[in-house]
Amino acid sequence: MQQAVHDRGGWPTDAPIDRTEHELADWEVLMDAIVGALSRRSVMNVDELRRGIEGMDLGAYEAVSYYERWLFATETILTEKGVLSPGELDARVAS
Repeated sequence: MQQAVHDRGGWPTDAPIDRTEHELADWEVLMDAIVGALSRRSVMNVDELRRGIEGMDLGAYEAVSYYERWLFATETILTEKGVLSPGELDARVAS
């Protein structure tokens, strides 16, 4: 069985774990609030968020930050459920 992209147990590495704290950017705080609101409204739950993150391809997963993974997963889930249309967020950001 192939390991999923998020399952890092046993992956060889010499890199130290970065344990430094950082202040969250405004968009990260907002992303956390959006996920919380969607959960409270029963639009999306934590298991769906996890599935969305785990479904990312390795290159994308490795290239983005923690909350960027949340954004990817949230957009994916909301598109699957028909809440968003494909490309809707990109179009809104571009305008």
